[in-house]
Amino acid sequence: MQTRQPLSYHMRAHLRLGVPLIGSHIAQLSITLTDTLMIGWYDVEALAALVLASELFFVMFIFGSGIALAVMPMVASAQAMGDEVQVRRITRMGAWASILFGLGILPILMSGRAMFLALGQDQVIADLGGQYLRIAGWGILPALLVMVFKSFLSALERTQVVLWITLAAVGLNAVLNYALIFGHWGMPELGIQGAAIASVLVNIASFLGLAIYTKHAVPDHALFARLWRPDWEALKQVFRLGLPIGITMLAESALFIASSIMMGWIGTLQLAAHGIALSIASITFMLYLGLANAATVRAGQAYGRRDVTSLRDGAKAVIILCGLVAIVTIAVFILFPEVLITAFMSPDEPNRAAVLAVGVGLMAAAALFQFMDAAQVLALGLLRGVQDTTVPMWIAAFSYWIVGVPVSYVLGFSVGLGGIGIWLGLAIGLAFCSVLLMARFWLGTGRGTGPSWNVET
Repeated sequence: MQTRQPLSYHMRAHLRLGVPLIGSHIAQLSITLTDTLMIGWYDVEALAALVLASELFFVMFIFGSGIALAVMPMVASAQAMGDEVQVRRITRMGAWASILFGLGILPILMSGRAMFLALGQDQVIADLGGQYLRIAGWGILPALLVMVFKSFLSALERTQVVLWITLAAVGLNAVLNYALIFGHWGMPELGIQGAAIASVLVNIASFLGLAIYTKHAVPDHALFARLWRPDWEALKQVFRLGLPIGITMLAESALFIASSIMMGWIGTLQLAAHGIALSIASITFMLYLGLANAATVRAGQAYGRRDVTSLRDGAKAVIILCGLVAIVTIAVFILFPEVLITAFMSPDEPNRAAVLAVGVGLMAAAALFQFMDAAQVLALGLLRGVQDTTVPMWIAAFSYWIVGVPVSYVLGFSVGLGGIGIWLGLAIGLAFCSVLLMARFWLGTGRGTGPSWNVET
């Protein structure tokens, strides 16, 4: 029989884990923002190519990250059971699986120029995008390994070091971009190729920082001893759990890419407003994502102990936290949309008023789906904690693509609501997903079902 803790205990535990993870996610987003800003200052054509190339890189990275994220609940559960051997096996094979995936998609990244030309992109943009990916593509390997070590350390509740190394990466990226893009401090002026080199170097440095910390601060797990030896059973476990996570993340990312394409059909100004609103919503999404990661770790620990009471109480606590964050976010989006939107535009921008008019409506729609967005990412985090990923993958894919995208199209174009209709469709898809995922978690834990569930109440 497990001792029952009050909800306040679970809230503090989630915040202790979640706040550093929120910071690291926002810092990671800042790296992409820095790349965009500096290339934008350098050359507009290079900026267009960077947007195109980095989106392809991001899609491949998101897909591969599912494998790395599978390490988090599996290590948390093994650690809770006191199984140090399983912790080591899962983390090592998570690294193996990430490297294998990275090597598998390298040819896709290396052929970026041909892909962009086949998609009808301008010759100059395709050439620049191809140049970027031929260099930056190699960064997929250290980038995925970074995700493996972040998952491993987060599962051990060492989230502070994840935050500090990510913040250091932000600073290093800015310095390298400044030197290599513009040719400062005696370095050659390399433009978009300089941004690609900086990206690879930052990923390598982040990986080395996390690996060195792990070797010296977490020596008991001996992750690097006989790292070359395969463990086919553990590798299969990681792939079985991680592949559905990757597909789920890919489906969600593609949902928002589809929304951008539909906004582009309406007009350039609408697409610009959409991009700004989406960027703002992405920042607030990091708050939910950090808490969802913490929920994965805490749920994984309870799952490892077979403690369904702690699992359900922890879930209630993190739902309350996400709900409070969503309430504050909704208030800010509704009360201060102009302040948020104009921060992304120059005061001299001739289309400022037109973009602002569209953006205010989109921010109201973004406020509408905050609860849904928080609920679906949190439900996914909780289900990953109990190592339930395959059915959630199908639920997410159905909700995003069979419900969300068609409803966005119908409301945006058939009904004639334009951009607001597209965003309302996103909200409906996310709401459908969140209800089904939450129902699966609460009904499953209530019955003590799920992968290998033998719980004690």
